[in-house]
Amino acid sequence: MRASAARSIGIKPRTSTTHPTPYSWINPATPGPSRSGALAGRSIAVKDNISYTASPTSCSSSMLRDYNPPYTATCVTLLLKAGAHIAGQTKMDEFGMGSQTTHLPPFYTPVHNPASPTPDEPPRSAGGSSGGSAAAVAEGSCWAALGTDTGGSVRLPASYCGVVGLKPSYGLVSRRGVVAYADSLDCVGVLARDVDTVERVFNVISHPDEGDMTCALASSRQKVDSILESHLANLASSSPFSSPLTGLRIGLPTESPISPPQSLLSHLAFLGASIQAISLPYINLALPAYYVLASAEASSNLGRYGGGWYGSVDEKEIRDGESGLERRKRVRTEGFGKEVKKRILAGTYALSADEFDNTYLKALHLRQLLRQDYQNTFRIPHPLSPSTSGLSSKTDGVDLLLHPTAIQTAPLLSATQEVKGDSEYRQDRLTVPASLAGLPAMSVPAGKGEDGWPVGVSVTGQWGMEGLVFRLGRAIEEWSAGQ
Repeated sequence: MRASAARSIGIKPRTSTTHPTPYSWINPATPGPSRSGALAGRSIAVKDNISYTASPTSCSSSMLRDYNPPYTATCVTLLLKAGAHIAGQTKMDEFGMGSQTTHLPPFYTPVHNPASPTPDEPPRSAGGSSGGSAAAVAEGSCWAALGTDTGGSVRLPASYCGVVGLKPSYGLVSRRGVVAYADSLDCVGVLARDVDTVERVFNVISHPDEGDMTCALASSRQKVDSILESHLANLASSSPFSSPLTGLRIGLPTESPISPPQSLLSHLAFLGASIQAISLPYINLALPAYYVLASAEASSNLGRYGGGWYGSVDEKEIRDGESGLERRKRVRTEGFGKEVKKRILAGTYALSADEFDNTYLKALHLRQLLRQDYQNTFRIPHPLSPSTSGLSSKTDGVDLLLHPTAIQTAPLLSATQEVKGDSEYRQDRLTVPASLAGLPAMSVPAGKGEDGWPVGVSVTGQWGMEGLVFRLGRAIEEWSAGQ
């Protein structure tokens, strides 16, 4: 790869502290791509929190800059078995905590968004935390990329960089080998330049895994396939006219601060979809609930980094006269960045005895109310609900939800580095709800903003209904190609 390309996509630097080089790929001695398989010869980049034994997995953190995982993540193993070539590892916000890929160690260079409409544009953010993966796809340095999505970390970068980004239903892709941030929210996602490519990669990595207790069983997947097949047959028989979206019902959340382009809605209606406004009353409370729950889970997960098994070589060494407690303090102080420390402290506070009932349990309650909002909105019942019997759908409700992915186009990189905090968190307000509910959501390019930078719209479906999400995504691609 050209050095300039590596700079734009944000390939992580080597983790060696003795002789660092600015950019690196995985060990060049790794075997080349297989000549057979569903993804034979395809080049796929992997986010730096997904374990791969051919290279250190650092989570873009000083804490893990010398960590070599003992096994490869299930999702990467499935890619390799399908013939894919792992092109390299991409930069990310440290441990996945951020929306702009600016929470990086001091020895990392920032990730630039390659979707600039003109060569002289000042650099803009690629989004986060999977900004490196989104930029790699947008720049054309890989065919597809894996990211992780906890509250929008695949969809927001996809929108900023003008690519497709899928967060699958929680539990359809194994998390074994993925460094945990928030266990009940983390999902392995896929980024690519078009919906068909995303679907091909998703079909390869979406499989049961006995090594992940949260991964859906084969029986659950069979039930989902039966429900989807039955629903598609009902849609096809709902009208004598055959069109790609015949009978599909699309809901537009009234709580969204911005709406999809009217010309897009007209195009979808022309293809046979019916569009209606719907309300999700608790969606505006999703963001505070998310940050309480995600921070609480992060404080628990990151408690393992104390200078024993994990931590850089230099930090783990015991200094003269240093007690175990002092070393633990030093390792965490030097190894974690500011944003990670902030979220650990916030999560620890939420789990404290004085605040547990008033903060953490309330956030759990809000999450359940939001999930119920979604279930009341969809006409396809949740496939894993005990009350779901047979393959019938409700007479009322919608099949999919549609809304803009982000509240703005990619912000200037200088602004994101200087101004962090609440303004950054607000970028997640449109992506967090689907994460809290564990539903599939995909950002698809939808033209350009007034400033010429990409914008995206998100499609959200019932759990397991990725097939419907892909169907609508292709229709949006068709409209976008004609703009």
